[in-house]
Amino acid sequence: MRIRHKPWAKPELESCPFYVKNPAEQKGGWTELFEIPERPLYIELGCGKGGFISQIAPAKPEINFIAMDIKNEMLVLAKRKIENAYESADMPLNNVKIAIQNIERLDTAFGENDRADRIYINFCNPWGKNKHKKRRLTHTRQLLNYRKFLKGELWFKTDDDELFEESFEYFSEAGYNIKFRTYDLHSETNIENYITEHENMFTAEGKKIKFLIAEPVGE
Repeated sequence: MRIRHKPWAKPELESCPFYVKNPAEQKGGWTELFEIPERPLYIELGCGKGGFISQIAPAKPEINFIAMDIKNEMLVLAKRKIENAYESADMPLNNVKIAIQNIERLDTAFGENDRADRIYINFCNPWGKNKHKKRRLTHTRQLLNYRKFLKGELWFKTDDDELFEESFEYFSEAGYNIKFRTYDLHSETNIENYITEHENMFTAEGKKIKFLIAEPVGE
């Protein structure tokens, strides 16, 4: 999907107090950006328009969150949703940071001196053509990068059957154990799920939402 350029997006982000302008400069020190750095840290990779992060972050004020996307035009919409959610809840916005980041090059921003207690990947680009599959956020090479700083679980949600099935092999190759998987997330009653606009759209199209929880073996 082509995203129209919005010249106001970057200036609006740069004036935002919870926007991290240079993610690479925070490598090894992400937790120190938060008022309470000792809290668990959850990261959403590819947050899009913010439908997920704007729900979960105010619902869990005891957790610190980072939400990342590659496009200013997307992240600025996430920023607005986050602000509206906290304003509606009459809560201080002190447990969220947002940043522009190419997830394929996440190792420029996170390393072995960082710590994530959970990673969320929600409805990422499935990159269906063989020549593009290495760009998947669940590809083996990506999962190996996450292992450097992931100390807990990775929660992955998708509507794409092929991506879900082929990701099983990626997780195995990268040394992850799949703790839980389902081909119909909405039929599960014991899994916490924040439903976004895209998820509602896929469900309305008759697509089942696939979901898994994985963790690095030995971590």
